[in-house]
Amino acid sequence: MEFDYIIVGAGSAGCVLANRLTERDDVTVLLLEAGGRDLHPLIHIPAGFMKTLTNRRVNWCYETEPEEHANGRRIFFPRGKVLGGSSSINGHLYIRGQQQDYDTWAQMGNRGWSYDDVKPYFLKSENREGGAGDQGFHGKGGPLNIADPRERHPISDAFIASAETLGIPRTNDSNGAQHDGAGYFDNAMKNGRRMSSARAFLKPARKRANLHVEVNALAERIDFKDRRAVGVTYRQGDKQRTATARREVLLSGGTVNSPQLLQLSGVGPGAHLRAHGIDVVHDVAGVGENLQDHYMTRLSYRVKNAGSLNERSHGLRLVAEVAKYALFRRGLLAYGAGHVRLSVKSHPEQSIPDLQMGFTPGSYAGGQFGVLDPYPGMSCGVWVHRPDSRGRVTVKSANPQEPPAIALNYLSELSDREATVAGLKLCRQIFHGQPLANIRDIEELPGDQVSSDDEWLEYARANGSTVYHCVGTCKMGTDPMAVVDPTLKVHGIDGLRVVDASIMPRVVSANTNATVYMIAEKAADMIKADQ
Repeated sequence: MEFDYIIVGAGSAGCVLANRLTERDDVTVLLLEAGGRDLHPLIHIPAGFMKTLTNRRVNWCYETEPEEHANGRRIFFPRGKVLGGSSSINGHLYIRGQQQDYDTWAQMGNRGWSYDDVKPYFLKSENREGGAGDQGFHGKGGPLNIADPRERHPISDAFIASAETLGIPRTNDSNGAQHDGAGYFDNAMKNGRRMSSARAFLKPARKRANLHVEVNALAERIDFKDRRAVGVTYRQGDKQRTATARREVLLSGGTVNSPQLLQLSGVGPGAHLRAHGIDVVHDVAGVGENLQDHYMTRLSYRVKNAGSLNERSHGLRLVAEVAKYALFRRGLLAYGAGHVRLSVKSHPEQSIPDLQMGFTPGSYAGGQFGVLDPYPGMSCGVWVHRPDSRGRVTVKSANPQEPPAIALNYLSELSDREATVAGLKLCRQIFHGQPLANIRDIEELPGDQVSSDDEWLEYARANGSTVYHCVGTCKMGTDPMAVVDPTLKVHGIDGLRVVDASIMPRVVSANTNATVYMIAEKAADMIKADQ
């Protein structure tokens, strides 16, 4: 089979590329996805994310190497393995981050990636429902539907009010002119159903004759002629197949799978590849390095004198919630992963906020997504916007079916430990504010016995987890550790680009899915310009 472009990975970025590149009918595109079709019903129900995050039918279900600074724990590390990728299993939250994130990318040598440069691509994707939001900060008519929460909750309102008592400003539009402060999340949903990249971008594009989609197709290697990518070898079941790319191979496997496939194909740190019997096509030291993620630690409280999400998740109340969702697309099942978002400073002397908090009018067993506690509760997760700790992704063998080694090195940097502790203490202050006084009951996690900085840090080491925002392993830049240039072409290789979260030189101050859509929109325009 021969195509103009081969896209490896039908996730958040790959589906955007497939849509935008096939807008020209003289271009042919092959889209390869290691997972299956997005048919599982829980993908499309917003609250279903609590199950898809652990479902191997739609999820790679990775785990990290033992994390030295997180008490030696292996941390569960989900990544989407289905049409739509992680946008089909995530918590639906849509947030772009601070303008400074993108201006910093540009200052690092990535011309064309400042906030003013990338803002039009955020707007291009978006169809913002309703009249809410600052003018000039939202798109209308794009494929990706962005909506307010289906329900606002009185406990969430009280949490925002409590934050205000500490001088944290209220924001009515976290994607508008005032990103920082406390306000409700935007959601990638439409009519109470998930708006994944597969639904928003791929579904309309599949009607085009010039797009060919293959599912359950595991890419085993990128094929090269000299130092030019000319195709992809992939496996479906017990059959190995090869497809040829006349123009480019576009790698959109994500922060774990993109560096893995590059290394399997001989592009990466030469000594490591040779040690695993992989022939080196091009020695690129940065492939797999610069891994970053948001490490979240959660506080939770019992609730009194108010209803939370927890009691609606059991028995006859749950039956009523299922009926409400089936009839009206509202209620418990229409909730995403977070309700209220805060962007705050760990210390007053910070020039811009360096912490994010995500509040839910419900609490989870053990402080982890999956099962709501059996009693009324509320909870809030805390993480550092731009952590300094760095890890890596490296292959363990030449076998494409063996998961790579994923080492985050969470909390390895003192700055991350200090900001995490400050954030947890601030979060407790918000919970103890007057607007929550009649709602707050006992603190379940971590409990009143935790009070000193050392105790807070130990709690974070023992209980923190990924918040699913890994980036950076195919870093964009011009320095010796950069993998791609500002046009996302792999340094030293022709006919090959990386287009996904792995190209971020530094993680943004937000959930990352919105940024991935922007990256893919901008990449599609750059690819078209090269045609």
